[in-house]
Amino acid sequence: MSTSYRYIVRTPDVRGGNPRVEGTWIGVHDVIGLLQNGKGVESITTTCLPMLTKAQVYECLAYYEDHRGEVDLLVARQMAYDQQ
Repeated sequence: MSTSYRYIVRTPDVRGGNPRVEGTWIGVHDVIGLLQNGKGVESITTTCLPMLTKAQVYECLAYYEDHRGEVDLLVARQMAYDQQ
């Protein structure tokens, strides 16, 4: 079964081909990482990543639900990189 997402794209030469919000460099894992660290949707769209809409953030969540293992690995890699 193939699921399509209105706001999520993959481009081989952008962000390593990882899923991101269309029209941005913001990866799904960036959004999920913020949510996992206690940020709310409102905070993400007003403070952290104001260029995103709530619909885009919720679609990142939908993508995460369908691809949890993939996104969890990307979040873990990002957190390890940030701690260096």
